[in-house]
Amino acid sequence: MSYHRLLAVVRKELHHIVRDRMTFVLVLLTPIALLFVFAYALTVEIKHVPVAVLDYDRTSTSRAFVSQVTEGADLYLYAQVGSLDEINALLTRGDIKAALVIGPGFERDLLRLRGMPLQVVIDGTEPESGNFAVEQIGGRAEAFVVRLLGEHIGAGHAISLQPIDLRVRALYNPDLKPRVDLIPGLISMMLGMPALSVALALAREREHGTLEQVVATPIGKTEFLLGKMLPYAFVGLANVVLMPAIARATFHIPFNGSFPLFFFLSAVFLFAILGMGMVIGVFIRTQPAALGLSFLLIFYPGFFMTGIFFPISSMPEMVRIEALSLPGTHYAVITRGIFLPGVGLDVLWPYGVMLALLGVVFTAVAAFFFKKKV
Repeated sequence: MSYHRLLAVVRKELHHIVRDRMTFVLVLLTPIALLFVFAYALTVEIKHVPVAVLDYDRTSTSRAFVSQVTEGADLYLYAQVGSLDEINALLTRGDIKAALVIGPGFERDLLRLRGMPLQVVIDGTEPESGNFAVEQIGGRAEAFVVRLLGEHIGAGHAISLQPIDLRVRALYNPDLKPRVDLIPGLISMMLGMPALSVALALAREREHGTLEQVVATPIGKTEFLLGKMLPYAFVGLANVVLMPAIARATFHIPFNGSFPLFFFLSAVFLFAILGMGMVIGVFIRTQPAALGLSFLLIFYPGFFMTGIFFPISSMPEMVRIEALSLPGTHYAVITRGIFLPGVGLDVLWPYGVMLALLGVVFTAVAAFFFKKKV
């Protein structure tokens, strides 16, 4: 292999990336834009859920309970109503997402340890907000009971009513924010954009007839394929620097691991995913077909099969085996491991080895089937 001829192909492709605005946007700017879009669209934190309250008890205890439930930014009291018909009207118009009904004798039954007569009505057309309201009301009701019983019948009795003292501690993501877990995984999807560009570049050579010029040169097919791959790898590595910086500055995602290790394993991932893109470009002869197949083989599986949104352990065995053939599956583990717990190569080396093997296999398949002819 001649490095002089390889560099000639690299320079040619770099000139194309810089001069072609669409390619430049697709390779460098689109991953960053998609990271913002998916981060905001898929990790929305539910807040300010409007609720109504129907208080049949009308005691100081029930009013204190309503005040505690609607305190903070998660739930806010939209209205206090006098009947279930008013609740139905508010739900029908979409003014509220949940309603809290406090039964008569709330204070009496609570202090006599007979229970807590409550009912929560939620809007089934938007179950996320309704379920969030149920969780918030349930948690605050438990805290209210403990505090009230401690005040009225003694702290010792209040503690005796709780045989289980369950204390939950969430490591690496104490507030259990969805973005902290999801955004590092999304980076593996966004870095797949250069693979799409490689597939389009190879298809463009055939579609525009410029592959004839390559046939007339002494450039070998390995030099040609590597020359096509390297410029997109360079641009992808620029995103490897930019996207963690954006994740930290904009979304406040912690980065607890080694950035040099992250950069190195990201380069290995780019080798694997670009090899996958080259396989697509070798077999497909038109750009629209290459674009469609790239989405079908790279991005759709990246959503559903790489463990970003759904645990791989819960998938059927055949799907788990197929997921292991996707570079994004291994890279999602790497990004989350470096961002959150900050693990090192002693933990991540199997995933790096798998990425390297996938890159070798994909590149070898592309080189074997690529014919330097029209």
